[in-house]
Amino acid sequence: MTTEPTARSRPREALGDPHLRRLVVGQGLAAVVDALFLVWLTLFVLELSEPGFATGLVLVAVALPRAALLLPAGVLVDRLGPARITAAAAWLRVAVLLALGLLVTLTSPSVTTVALLAGLLGAADAAYFPAALALLPAVVPTGKLARVNALVQGAESGGDLIGPAVAAGAIAAVGFEATLGVIAAMAALAAAVLSTLIRVVRRGDGARDDADPDAFDSEQLSSARALGAGLRYAWHEPLVRGMLAAIALINIAVVGPVLVGGAVLADQRLGGAGSLGVVLSGFGAGSLAGSLMAGWRPPARRGWTVVGGVAAIGAGVAGLAAVSHVITATAVVSLVGLGSAFLGVVVVATLQERVPSQLLGRVMSLIVLVTVAFDPFSYVLAGALLPYGTTTLFLVSGSAVLACAALVATSPAIRSLR
Repeated sequence: MTTEPTARSRPREALGDPHLRRLVVGQGLAAVVDALFLVWLTLFVLELSEPGFATGLVLVAVALPRAALLLPAGVLVDRLGPARITAAAAWLRVAVLLALGLLVTLTSPSVTTVALLAGLLGAADAAYFPAALALLPAVVPTGKLARVNALVQGAESGGDLIGPAVAAGAIAAVGFEATLGVIAAMAALAAAVLSTLIRVVRRGDGARDDADPDAFDSEQLSSARALGAGLRYAWHEPLVRGMLAAIALINIAVVGPVLVGGAVLADQRLGGAGSLGVVLSGFGAGSLAGSLMAGWRPPARRGWTVVGGVAAIGAGVAGLAAVSHVITATAVVSLVGLGSAFLGVVVVATLQERVPSQLLGRVMSLIVLVTVAFDPFSYVLAGALLPYGTTTLFLVSGSAVLACAALVATSPAIRSLR
């Protein structure tokens, strides 16, 4: 296996190499584009039709191809290399944004047309996300993975934090067409920067020889068998299996209760539905802080950090059961965001270091899948518990995450991580 990081340099030292700077700029800019475009898309569909089914249709059109194609995309990443797939997916995003821009400028597109183009963006996302995660270890030295992950995820958290205000303000100032043009230009810049890394990364560079190539090399297997090999590896490797299970349970127990239960909580106890925006901004601020903290001082005992991160999320969700003021609720949700982001940096960096390079695309696609695929189940859970009150909802959900922290602590593979 790869050696573990030993460097304790400050975050800015992670960007001493120009290749690393291009990686961080390209992926960070792509994350900001995602945040801005999601707000643009939602507001544009609301402009085309009344709130309700149409908005849901377009958002589902993005989500379904992304979830359905993630695992096949992981095979493609391992077969063709993460740099090529990252660049191709980034340019596909640009093409779709330009096509949408032409439609918006020259015609009055229907909701169905917008949904179809949004589906192409979802397909591009399915390829981009695992490829971008698998690209980092091919460019970034092992000792700097946590710091570079922190910078990229920090850009994503920053985009989520300021994206709604920036996108809405730009639309109000210059209109939908010009705002989309700026977003497309940013996406093109991100794609151009990421494309320069294709020459830097060659298939096999930095590959780790801790696995049998004949067992995992995608080029020797059909796509279905290659996917099966990746799934078997994830199931039989205790570290990967444990982290995937923890991420899945956290998403089920947190996403729905915080969004659905948070809206009800805001209406009932925090002074009205408008306070929900303030509370969710606390989550974004906490996420940004958690990402930067993870990069500033990577933990020496990763296993117990993972346990502590899961426990912090559980404690924050359970704590929402007792809040009665918007400031308190914002502080508690900030704790959830901080724990989630810190945990995300540690988990992703750990897997990037330890998973064989021949399988990294498939494992990263699984990580992304369990991050997004269980959202509907989380909403169902929230809906089932809400009739018993928000106190019950948050206590049950938070307790489930705290129980997950206890189970993670019993795993030798995770507990012994350094």
